[in-house]
Amino acid sequence: MEDFKLLELVDKMMLGELSPQEQKDLQELRKSSPEADQFVVEQLMIIDKLSTYSDTRNFALGLDSLHEKLIASGEIEQELPKARVIPLFTKYRRVIAVAASIAGFTAFGISGLVAYLTPKTSTAYVEQLSRKVNRLEQTQNALTNQIISSEPATKIPEDVNVKSGGTSFLIDVKGFLVTNAHVIGENTHVVVQNSKGQEFKASIIKMDLGSDLAILKIEDADFKPLTSLPYGFRKSGGDLGEQIFTLGYPRDEIVYGEGYMSAKTGFNGDTLACQISVAANPGNSGGPIINSHGEVIGILSARQIQAEGTVFAVKARTIFKSVDELKEEGPYEKIRITSNSSIKGLDRVQQIKKIQDCVFMVKTY
Repeated sequence: MEDFKLLELVDKMMLGELSPQEQKDLQELRKSSPEADQFVVEQLMIIDKLSTYSDTRNFALGLDSLHEKLIASGEIEQELPKARVIPLFTKYRRVIAVAASIAGFTAFGISGLVAYLTPKTSTAYVEQLSRKVNRLEQTQNALTNQIISSEPATKIPEDVNVKSGGTSFLIDVKGFLVTNAHVIGENTHVVVQNSKGQEFKASIIKMDLGSDLAILKIEDADFKPLTSLPYGFRKSGGDLGEQIFTLGYPRDEIVYGEGYMSAKTGFNGDTLACQISVAANPGNSGGPIINSHGEVIGILSARQIQAEGTVFAVKARTIFKSVDELKEEGPYEKIRITSNSSIKGLDRVQQIKKIQDCVFMVKTY
């Protein structure tokens, strides 16, 4: 029987509203289940304590009311604040002492009755019950933490609508990201979200419509720079038929896809891009194209998917070109793109685990 139903029966029992059948069922349940009997006993104790507290409070209020009446009738005088308490206690101390004695004997009697009625339980049973309580507390704390962590605070204002979305990934540990320019479009505000659901404000520091690249910079106190990137960047691109994979955000969670290099040029023979065979949709735009050695060889661009039925990627060498231009244009000389991959030789699952924290969803408005 569920606790709230059992509690309802206890309340009815205290009010004398139990039917004969309910009384019989409750007694049988208490005999057959030590846990249920323990629950009933605990509820009786709680109700008794509440009742005792209520009686004591009502008695104190009655004394205060009587004292006020005596002052109003002139039978006693009140000259100082202390006179209201001391004479009252002196006059009625015998009554208070009797009431306290009755309360003490009542509590002692109830405690004895509870001890008598409660089934004798072994030490092992008590320890088992204690472990159950501890497990319940741990489960409750875990659920609370899960609820809190599953509802991260958004960095997007309530009065705006997200206009576009896509994927981006780190090119530098200090929070520099690359994505497609068409992912940003004409929007001016950007928020990126990692695989754990945490959001960070970012700024647009370079847009290159010709190569369809945009470079972003996370500028948020909540972002903690990484010590190193797990992947490196390969200028020479990929080989025909080379196995590749990608991570992106076609929906609200990071998604893995795999395929191979199917052509060394892009749309209409574009030499800055290549054609890949991998399942993708517009939400994957801006995601990294990575080979089996953990090297980024391109950036997925899903701009022409609907028209051509194929998927293209901007070659990684374009990232180096855009970063070099950015260093000349502004105060970003410290951007460092590495060619070293620390995940070379790892199996695919381990590679993904290390890469996914560097891949972000892009939200613009």
